[in-house]
This record gives sequence, structure tokens and C-alpha cells, in this order.
Amino acid sequence: MSTVINRPPLWRRLRPYVTGFDGPLLTGLLTLVAIGCVVLFSALQGQNISFTDQLRNLGVAFIVLIIVAQIPPQRLMQVAVPLYVFGVTLLLATAMFGLVRKGARRWLNVGVVIQPSEIMKIAMPLMLAWYFQKREGFIRLKDYAIAALLLAIPVGLIMKQPDLGTAMLVLSTGFFVIFFAGLSWRVLGLLALGAAAAAPVLWHFMHDYQRQRILMLLDPQTDPLGTGFNIIQSMIAIGSGGVWGQGYLHGTQAHLNFVPESHTDFVFAVLAEEWGLAGNIVLVLAYLFFIVRGLMIAAGAPTMFSRLLAGSITMIFFTYAFVNMGMVSGILPVVGVPLPFISYGGTALVTLMLGTGILLSIAKSKRLIQS
Repeated sequence: MSTVINRPPLWRRLRPYVTGFDGPLLTGLLTLVAIGCVVLFSALQGQNISFTDQLRNLGVAFIVLIIVAQIPPQRLMQVAVPLYVFGVTLLLATAMFGLVRKGARRWLNVGVVIQPSEIMKIAMPLMLAWYFQKREGFIRLKDYAIAALLLAIPVGLIMKQPDLGTAMLVLSTGFFVIFFAGLSWRVLGLLALGAAAAAPVLWHFMHDYQRQRILMLLDPQTDPLGTGFNIIQSMIAIGSGGVWGQGYLHGTQAHLNFVPESHTDFVFAVLAEEWGLAGNIVLVLAYLFFIVRGLMIAAGAPTMFSRLLAGSITMIFFTYAFVNMGMVSGILPVVGVPLPFISYGGTALVTLMLGTGILLSIAKSKRLIQS
């Protein structure tokens, strides 16, 4: 007599993988993604890029998020060192054999063209969180120095490419881990003084285009049709939006192609022009909700590794948003930093969703321990 095995329906077998996520964080994420879809649909009007391409990118990114959210923090600890070594190796290979585009050697052909620096946005906080976890309770000043060295290696290689925007983001991820690990304010003050003293030396080693971006920040009108054009046009777009905006799909600066890269780095100008100050406030509140929830997950994380990793990843979302809105508004130099979940793109979106997946994994691990 044969035994009949009743297998549950497919949707029931898949349900544990798509449920059990942290509700508030997921709500913040979906709100930002919805805002991004609305803004991008307008920004892509008249472009040679289809909106469906971004929907495809979102589909891939959400699959990555769901997969990563199933990986417990203990497993993430196991891949921290190999991923860091792998990322640094790829950066070294890029420095020697990378593809040169627009004067920058940032890409590597391994059958498909990849940008290895993107890996370090996740590998760096994983590595430093692992390092401090191994020294929990016995962290001394020399440990912070070793962590700084681990951070300086990939940051230096990325700056050499040159890619100041990505180098700054990788530096931020590592700095936040070191800060949350207990670095004293006195040391931070000394580091700030050292950085200020080294500014003239750093200026000497900067590329001409990087110096030009800083000069344009001080006075973009000195080159209104050249380097200062992007900042001037984006500021005009933001100002023309007023309080309530010019109306959806009716932004003149963006749709007449005065705002460059209006679907990527300068997409915030499109939102500000069409939705005005009211739209800006909604976006900022959505980011604040997402970031505060991420910090709450970090504060309640069960281990030092999870706490440092969650805190660093959450603060990198803040860094992305602050730097992008700052450069579009003319209060920070122009660097290649997208607006999280809003700007068009695949690689950066997948990286951000991967980071969100790690936050969801840490939140889930906390609930499992409590239960």
C-alpha cells in the first residue's frame, strides 16, 4: 500500500521567506520606492531609457533583499573576511587591468563588466564589525588604528581610480563602524584637527576636476556654461518649484533638458521642481522614518557584530541622501552619489537593497532570540 504525501501549496511553502520582516522598516522602504517610481516616471520622459528598465532593476533588487534577509548574522560574520579580501583583490586587479572610461579606471571585465568598488560598500562594514566583535571587551587604541588601516587600503585604491564619491561612501561605512565601536570624542577631535591641517596637502594631490568642483561650490557663476552649469540649473529647478511645485510632469527645467543627469544624480531637482517644498518634506520625512527605524534595530541587536553592522548600514543611507540632496542644492560639491531608492540605476539599487536585507535579517534574529 503506497503512502500518500500531501505537500502544502507552493504559496504556503514560500510564505516563510516573504513574511516575518520588520514591518516599520519595510513600510519605510516601500514608501521610498513608491516615491522613486513616481519621480522617475516623470524624469525619464524624453529620455532614451524605458521606465520598465527600472522596474526590472527593482525586481532584481527585491529578490536580492529577500535572499539576504534569510541569512542569519552568524553566517554574515563567516563571509566578512573572505568578502573583504575578495573586494580588495578586485580593486588591485582594477588598478592593473581595469577598463578606462572618461579618464577613470573603475571597471573590470571578468566576462561581464563590474565595478569592484561597489562590493566594498558592504564588505567594509562587515569586515570592521567582525574585527571589533572578535575584540569585544578588550578594545584598545591600537585596535582602532588597525581598523583605520583596514579602511584606508580600499579607500586609497578607490581614490586612485579616481572615484571620489564612492571612496567617500566606503570611508563613511568604515568610519561609522569605528565610531559605534566606542571611539572617543577626544580622538575624533584630534582627527578633525589633523584633517583640517592636511587640507592644503590634500588639495595638491587632488585631480583638476575635483578642485574645480570645490571651486564651483564656492561660486558656480565663475563658469556658468561649464563646470558650474549643473549646480546652477539644479538650483533654478529647486527654486522654481516653490511651495507646491509646478505640477506632476510639468517641470520645465527637467523636461527641457536644462537639468543634466535628471534621472540619476540630479533626480532630486525633478522632485523639487514638480512637487515643491511640500514634496521635499515628504521625502525627508520618509528618509527619517527609515533611518530612525534602522537605528532602533541596531540599538536592539543581540550581538556587537549585529549592532555595529546595522548602525553603519543605516548611517550610510543617511550619507547617501544627505550628500545627494546637498550637492543638488549647492551646499556640497558635486560627486557621483545617487539618491537612495529614487535615482535610476541597477548596481547602486541592488547594493542598497542588499544593505536593507541585512537590516531585516538582524531584526529577525532579534525576534528569534526573544522568542
